[in-house]
Amino acid sequence: MERIRCDRTATWRGLQNLFANGGQTFDLRRAFADDATRFETFSQSAPHVFADLSKNLLDSDSQRLLFALARQCGLEQYRDAMFAGESINNTEQRQVLHWLLRSPAAHSGVAPNLTGELAQVHAVLDAMLAYAQSVRADESITDIVNIGIGGSDLGPQMAVLALDSFVLPGKRFHFVSNVDGHELAAVLKRLKPASTLFLIASKTFTTIETMTNARSARQWFEANGGSDVGRHFAALTTNVAAAREFGIRTTFGFWDWVGGRYSIWSAIGLPLAIAIGPQGFREFLAGAHEMDQHFQSAALERNLPVRLGLLDVWYRNFHRFNSRSIAPYHSALRRLPAYLQQLEMESNGKCVDAQGQALRFGTAPVLWGEPGTNGQHAYFQMLHQGTDTVPVEFVAVKNARHDLTGHQELLLANALAQAQALMMGQHDTGGHKNFLGNRPSTFLLLDELTPSTLGALIALQEHRVFVSGSLWGINSFDQWGVELGKVLAKDVQARLQTGDVNGLDGSTAGLLQRLR
Repeated sequence: MERIRCDRTATWRGLQNLFANGGQTFDLRRAFADDATRFETFSQSAPHVFADLSKNLLDSDSQRLLFALARQCGLEQYRDAMFAGESINNTEQRQVLHWLLRSPAAHSGVAPNLTGELAQVHAVLDAMLAYAQSVRADESITDIVNIGIGGSDLGPQMAVLALDSFVLPGKRFHFVSNVDGHELAAVLKRLKPASTLFLIASKTFTTIETMTNARSARQWFEANGGSDVGRHFAALTTNVAAAREFGIRTTFGFWDWVGGRYSIWSAIGLPLAIAIGPQGFREFLAGAHEMDQHFQSAALERNLPVRLGLLDVWYRNFHRFNSRSIAPYHSALRRLPAYLQQLEMESNGKCVDAQGQALRFGTAPVLWGEPGTNGQHAYFQMLHQGTDTVPVEFVAVKNARHDLTGHQELLLANALAQAQALMMGQHDTGGHKNFLGNRPSTFLLLDELTPSTLGALIALQEHRVFVSGSLWGINSFDQWGVELGKVLAKDVQARLQTGDVNGLDGSTAGLLQRLR
């Protein structure tokens, strides 16, 4: 399909003019004083998520032009092409069907050409969930170790931690991704072979970090009396032959249209399925599916992923904000910032468009953050009084799943107060105690943190990334930038063994010699 890059539209120039003639001096405090309905206008509900966008540097004129930009760039047609199963991942000639992983088996909205894929999805899902239930019922297995990297680690780890209150008692979950042996060794010393299940997550069963850790885990297992690799190891892979050669009998596969950072919904989600059970995992998928339907059918003006993605374009390309801070005010969401880093920065961290042409504007911002209230005592000083404006995205949960008195009220009070302080500032003291204010934030609110609400929140973020990437004209579904370092690492590893520095730059050669 034909896509129009945002900077090649008439509306782009209109936005530049609007920004130059008032947009760059927009004042939130004045906007609220002038418009008693601003909160209602710039907030909305979507499936399982309420979003307050009113404390952003945005007015009706800029929002109207952003919607017009989306339409001129063909966002709706590009979205529909994804849901129709077209190969929108043009650099790898692949479909983008991660959303299909959370579609019900009898979903009438799935395009006829995708019914075969949907049947395969549910065949694997049913088998995976049956296995998950068998592990849950096996009281001899107390520890589950997921060995993966990237999306095969960040997604399951984030979700298992987030849904800790739903985890089956008696099961402990561990995640190993770093090839640094210290990480695996620290986990292994707390385990016993007879009570441990290892899940090896690698689509090709060749990922060097994952397979290095997998082989070391098997060596530890056998050296410490483990005698049945087939029972204590399972693989999440499409390379069944390699897994069988490793000694694994139980495998669950997925498809080349599932990118790693979108794979939590696939067999890669097995640790989560074991943790929260088959019904919980289906609720997780259902929450995401509800957000898919919202993104697919809601008008742009009331489409939350669209509104968030357009705000990202407004901030990155006009205000020139180059980072966004994620502040989840729930300790169970402590890995959410890391998960969103990969989702957005690996998807949209591109300097060329889908046709390979150089871009003349910024793309993915840097994402970073920590849970509140910890972050308030670390980096919030810079957010309030630093020289750079950093939009903040607060994620809060209304109802707690503990019975400790006073904690939740204090937590939520802090989240509201920080957003208020960023916007209002303080100007009556001067000097070191002066806060400029007018610093933007978004507030995402869940009623509870459950499998369905977490699923909806993640799908919201996926579609938001799709929106900004669509307007920038890039392919959000490849990641060629991660390959070069892998190739060079193989060469350097061989040189560390031989000491050969011929052809290396002076720095790499000098460091290599010091490391031998």
